[in-house]
Amino acid sequence: MSPQETSGTIGVLLPRDIHRADLIAFAQEADAYGFDELWVVEDLGYRGGPVQAATVLSCTRRIRVGVGLLPAGARNVAFAAMEAATLAQLHPGRLDLAVGHGMPDWMRSVGSWPASPLTLLGEYIHTLKTLLAGRTADTDGRYIRLDGLRLDPSVVPEHVPDIFAGVRGPKSLALAGEVADGTLLAEPVTPEYVRQALTSINPQRPHRLAAYNIAVVDDDPHAALLAARPALQPLGDPDWAPHIVPLGFHDELAALRRTSKSARDFARAMPEEWAERLLLAGTPGQVRARVQDLFESGVTTAVLSPVGPDYRSALANLAKVL
Repeated sequence: MSPQETSGTIGVLLPRDIHRADLIAFAQEADAYGFDELWVVEDLGYRGGPVQAATVLSCTRRIRVGVGLLPAGARNVAFAAMEAATLAQLHPGRLDLAVGHGMPDWMRSVGSWPASPLTLLGEYIHTLKTLLAGRTADTDGRYIRLDGLRLDPSVVPEHVPDIFAGVRGPKSLALAGEVADGTLLAEPVTPEYVRQALTSINPQRPHRLAAYNIAVVDDDPHAALLAARPALQPLGDPDWAPHIVPLGFHDELAALRRTSKSARDFARAMPEEWAERLLLAGTPGQVRARVQDLFESGVTTAVLSPVGPDYRSALANLAKVL
């Protein structure tokens, strides 16, 4: 992508299920290829976010690393601030941190879904930013209660990481615009979804917008779309409605989900036109153009999520977009 076309940065997602033997090599190759950012995932039952971030930060040279995301209900904010401060101090200017509600079913399954997720997230991000800036947090909120806590000056980072809110839904997006440095949007992210989300975020100051998207690059666009299709299986559930409604075919997609025998059949039966809009799949030029569309809609970092089974080969193909 030429300098005159680029209005944002391109990152890549470290797959949550990547084999341990490939994890460090994937991060180092992403750094060497020239990706601007590498985001790690903290999904229930997989690897922890801060540990992954520490590992890839220590074995790479320049790539910025984002943790996406930490569920507010599962991590005490004081200890999260200690971990974030440590990473930010040891790797200055290379850390971003996203905090969110977490997936409701996951959080309920571990007893950590609050009565008011929105209240918790607002208190959490405000307190986390206060602590990382080296200020005293004297908080008596509904969920966050700290009695004059302050990080020791020896661990306060010189470069405070940006705090993203990983959210969906208008109220949560509006909160992100108020309290966070950026918003992390989970896949699928289309220009239509971005523009609608930004009306809710309504940022009044500089606000970063990172967008995850399933991405497959192949010289054969049909093969790319075929390889990416399995990633469409979760769509159609209510949690994904905010992503689909702006596209105009939400009702039809929900109906297809209800009448499909399985999530696999649903992904296979989805019309090609819908799949093309929900995935970044095609030749390097086609995916590059789609990324540019995201930048023009307001995305500041397009995060490409590779598809297996060989994640390192997939990464090499994604690098052709750079």
